[in-house]
Amino acid sequence: MAIKQELEKKDKQTCLHDKHVALGATMVSFGGFDMPLLYQYAGIAPEHTAVREKVGLFDVSHMGEVTVRGKEAERYVQHIFTNDVAGAPVGKIFYGMMCYEDGGTVDDLLVYKMGDNDFFLVINAANIDKDWAWMQQQAQGFDIDLQNRSDFYGQIAIQGPESEDVMERVLAIPCKELKFYTFKTLPHLIPADAPARPSGTLCSQRASSLSSYDIIVSRTGYTGEDGFEVYGSHDFIRDCWDKLIAAGVQACGLGCRDTLRFEVGLPLYGDELSAEISPIMAGLSMFVKLDKEEFVGKEALAKQKAEGVARKLVGIELHDKAIPRHGYTVLNKEGQPIGEVTTGYHTLSTDKSVCMALIDSQYAALGTEVDIQIRKKVFPGTVIKKKFYDKHYKL
Repeated sequence: MAIKQELEKKDKQTCLHDKHVALGATMVSFGGFDMPLLYQYAGIAPEHTAVREKVGLFDVSHMGEVTVRGKEAERYVQHIFTNDVAGAPVGKIFYGMMCYEDGGTVDDLLVYKMGDNDFFLVINAANIDKDWAWMQQQAQGFDIDLQNRSDFYGQIAIQGPESEDVMERVLAIPCKELKFYTFKTLPHLIPADAPARPSGTLCSQRASSLSSYDIIVSRTGYTGEDGFEVYGSHDFIRDCWDKLIAAGVQACGLGCRDTLRFEVGLPLYGDELSAEISPIMAGLSMFVKLDKEEFVGKEALAKQKAEGVARKLVGIELHDKAIPRHGYTVLNKEGQPIGEVTTGYHTLSTDKSVCMALIDSQYAALGTEVDIQIRKKVFPGTVIKKKFYDKHYKL
């Protein structure tokens, strides 16, 4: 997980920053934001376990939001997005990628179908500026209104088997009717005289700057458990956070967010996806709809799909409790380098040392024996499926 330990002055603060500090969170720099890594001196295990067994609360206000509207909005989204949103019903969410012409990944993202020719795109925090510049470039020639709304939305994620109960009981937000990868909007108006948050934080943006869909409630998640996301004005999100913490919901940081997503094989941009790692290489071809008429990168991805790729993302289980970290070298049994680890942990849910690694395709078959160089020692491992823990979504 690419977390920079030295806090830079340019780091932004989410609208919940003071809440994290008040809870005694360990703060780190991530994606240009000062974010909570964990809240427990005992480590991330209590937060990880809370999500797997009960419910946890995450601040994800650092994520970016972009709106696409206008008579050619759907055609534009189809042009930049690998998945197929054509004719989708309002309320549907799609996961997919934006790609460069050579098939490399600009970013992975969620696309919300808000209405006819009205879309809401959720992008990774570290990529907001890069994505926005690329989206603007791609928008040339399209009759659309493209807006970067990243500074105007706060977002929390409520994750775990008890998340539905907590949403309804604590936040009074009915959500039983939501299916996996669907959403709904709720009206929420902030009085015009509501005080702005302190300057220097994202909270200083006025709530009145939000769009007509002030509150969005979705059922997706990045943990492998049932869960919800709530987007809204900074004041609304702060109020939701306070209610959830007062009700005893465990606050969770970036540390367990990474261990949770890793265990169920979900990618992190910068590790399992990048400008050099295409969706095909990452094993995400199910989100690349090559039968679409066109999208940026289609030709290159179609060639990769047809001819194969030089490297593939795989799972590896070590025969030892050593922990394979990002960047460690993977070797064949002759001691030759064949790739490197993208993410690795000794998993909290299964008590195994496993990793995801990008390796030469000829070694990617399940059951292949490999080695991983960890400092000055070599540890044997076996290629396995890159989902190390079963998902528990409510479909």
